Amino acid sequence: MRIDNILKTSKNIAIVGLSPDESKASNIVAKFLIKEGFNIFPIYPKEDEILGRKVYRSLSEIDKKIDIAVMFRKGEFAENLIMEVINLGIKTLWLQLGITNKNAKIIAKENNINFVEDKCIKIELERFKNDIVK
Repeated sequence: MRIDNILKTSKNIAIVGLSPDESKASNIVAKFLIKEGFNIFPIYPKEDEILGRKVYRSLSEIDKKIDIAVMFRKGEFAENLIMEVINLGIKTLWLQLGITNKNAKIIAKENNINFVEDKCIKIELERFKNDIVK
């Protein structure tokens, strides 16, 4: 599926590695997504709340349907995360700018999961913003 279509058809976004530090890219991106009307679900090993949202330790703790899992972790973590994405029926795994994983990409393709890597969801949303109405 094309990136603009992924963004158009998504509402609930889990951000894996959402830092409470306001200077970090994950926090800046999450704030932007919230402002744009997306429901954000922070995944972080510490903290109980980030950006006014309950923090989860893993995707499987979230009791809502997630459309996109955005990863702000080292590339090798994607191989574990893709399995969780498949098991939970999440349609898209998005690896942020600078993050890639060939094995996760192959697994995603074999399981009909949209796989975006080395792209910033904020930049892509800004690029397609006029076409996407939340």
